[in-house]
Formats: sequence, C-alpha cells, structure tokens
Amino acid sequence: MMRQYQSIFVLFFIILSGLLSASRYFATAAQQAPGLILLKPARIFDGESPQMREGWAVLVRGEKIEAMGPANELAAAAGAKVIDLPGATLMPGLIEAHSHILLHPYSETPWNDQVAREHLSLRVARATNHLRNTLLAGFTTIRDLGTEGAGYADTGIKLAVDQGIIPGPRMLVASRAIVASGSYGPKGFATEWDVPQGAEEADGVDSLLRAVRTQIGKGADWIKVYADYRWGKATASPTFTLDELRLIVETAKSAGIPVAAHATTIEGMRRATLAGVESIEHGDDGTPAIFKLMKDRGVAYCPTLSVGNQVKKRDSFKAALESGVTIASGSDVGVFAHGDNARELEAMIKAGMQAVDALRSATSINARVLHLDQKIGKVKPGLLADLIAVDGDPIRDISAVRRIKMVMKNGTIY
Repeated sequence: MMRQYQSIFVLFFIILSGLLSASRYFATAAQQAPGLILLKPARIFDGESPQMREGWAVLVRGEKIEAMGPANELAAAAGAKVIDLPGATLMPGLIEAHSHILLHPYSETPWNDQVAREHLSLRVARATNHLRNTLLAGFTTIRDLGTEGAGYADTGIKLAVDQGIIPGPRMLVASRAIVASGSYGPKGFATEWDVPQGAEEADGVDSLLRAVRTQIGKGADWIKVYADYRWGKATASPTFTLDELRLIVETAKSAGIPVAAHATTIEGMRRATLAGVESIEHGDDGTPAIFKLMKDRGVAYCPTLSVGNQVKKRDSFKAALESGVTIASGSDVGVFAHGDNARELEAMIKAGMQAVDALRSATSINARVLHLDQKIGKVKPGLLADLIAVDGDPIRDISAVRRIKMVMKNGTIY
C-alpha cells in the first residue's frame, strides 16, 4: 500500500513539475514573442487622409500597430497569423464622445423613472450589455458624460473593462456631473420632498470646489458641468455664473482634468467658452458668432444630432460647419439604444458634413479632443491596435460602418 502511495506521489510530482515548466515556458514565450497578426483588407482608411490605401496591410504585434504598407511587402512577416478581410475597409476603432452607459432608451423607461425608481444593481447589469453592444458595433472608446443618478458606478464599470472582467470599449468617465441647485431632476415630486438628483448639486466657492475635487478623487477623467438647464420649464436658462464656471475649470485643470459643458443656449455657451471648458455639448441655439468664439478659444463642439430638435440642431450644425470650429462626434447614446451609435455619423452627413469629415470626427479628431491622440484614433505604427473592419467603403457609403466584420481593441479581436 505504501509503495502504491509512493508511486502516486511520484506521478503527481512529475505532472506538477511538467505543468510548472509549461507555465514558465508559455509565460516566457508570451514575453518574448507577443501575438503577431497580419490584417489584409481591401483598403485602409487611416483616420485622416481622404485617400484610401488600396491593397495595403497592417501588422499588429501585441497591443500595438507595428507596421503598415503594401500587402506584398508585409506578407513575409515570420510567424504572423494572417487574417484576410476581402472587400473590407480597415480603419481606426470609432470613438463615441458623448455616451450615457447607465441609461437605456427613454422609449422603454422615462428618464425620471430610471433615475428615481431603478435599482443601481439593475442599472449596472444593463450597462454591461450596453458596453458589449457598443464594442461590437465598432466603438472601441467612449467618453461617458454622467451617470444620471447612479453615483460613481461608471468608475467601477471602467475598472471591470480594464481588468478584462467584462468586454467593452475603453472608457473615459465623468462620474456624477455638476448642476446648480434646483435646476436638474427628477422633477414632479411634492416640494416638501428632497429627491436624490441625477447629478451633483453645488453652488458657490466652497461647494463647487468640494464637488470638483471629490469627483476627481473618485476617479472622474472629465468634469461635466451643466452651464444651462430647464429648471423644470419648457426652455433652458443659464445656471452658473461666469465666475462659478471659471472656478470649476480652474479647479479641474489644476488636477489635469478637462471640463465639458452641457450648454444649449447662446448665453450658456458663451459663459462656458469664456470660462475655458474644452468641449460644449449639444449647442442647440448656436450661432455663427458663438461658434467663432469657440473656434478662437479652442473649444470643441459636440452637437449630438441624434437627439433633440432636429430642425434647430441642423441650423446650428450648419453654422458650426461654416465657422470651422472643431466638431467632435458624440450622439448622447443612452437616450436611444447602445450599439446604434453610428446614427450620429449618418445624421452629421445628412446635415451637410462630408463623409470623410464625419469619419475623421469619430476617429482622429475625437482622439485629439479627448487627449488620446498619442494612443488611438489613427492607423499608424506605434499607436494602440484599436482597429475595425467594415464591409464596403464608408467614404462612399457611410452605412458600411454598420456592417462590422472585425473589432480589435488593444490588439485583441472580439
């Protein structure tokens, strides 16, 4: 019996030693020879040039783009896994500049009820599906501009994506957002009730300093402020004073954090621009004069054409195009279904933007606006391999961005 146990022990020791040796081998191999993938599409849109690179290929090593050029010059890459993408355009992963991952379509549940009645755990569970749908739709990066009553849940969800627990796009988060007291919602409750709000209320020096610093400390990559809002009325009015907005921007910038402003009125846009925010969201009432001011001050415009008053928005968007202001592609997705983000590109083109400019807006321009242009936004050696392949040529037919053939983020294919 003893000999039998000894034999079992020896066998177990041999197997364990083999497994440890194998694990050391694979760990060493992973360090010495990261994954090498050769992507061979019909053409490449690099995120900037209107000229497609016909017959080119891209070599990916690990999480970065190593080389690109004529396919016959890269074909000899030793040990590369070759992925043929016939008829497809390879391009940078799309970037969504205005998302609400913790919201779902208002046609399903009104905003008031989502914020006041839905459990946080339910909202987070939905958000995991939203992230997967967004990634598989070709959007490999999002800027999520406010949790709408879900506290700091976005910072935890971002960690789950970063740690590979759930699939999703790279996230820049704005946590709770900042509103002037009394201006936001949910509304419709008796005045004697203090109902938790969809964003953080703050006013004056001490309150605003604390709100900005706390949100940064909790993990916000951007600060979002509502420069105007409806106050429960049909039309919007400015909320914070110019001095309050300047304090928000100065406090955030001292920590290296940019500020985005919700602003639909001319005065809200003017104050936010003079205060030094880096992007203005919506801008429904934008005029040539206000867009010129934004351009002169280096403030980007994120029009969110997918939601709101389409007629008014198209007029302001036309003025923005003529002014030359930087236009970031952001849809306000969450108001409508996640994964349908491409509708913003379609809306921009329908409103007068050239297809190649809309594609630039959702790739290289958004990367620059979000301070990620040294990492993503272009098909370029040295940048992260955030790449998608779409069926067809999106410059000729923007609907091609809905026909996703491959999604790669950080060199990993999903």
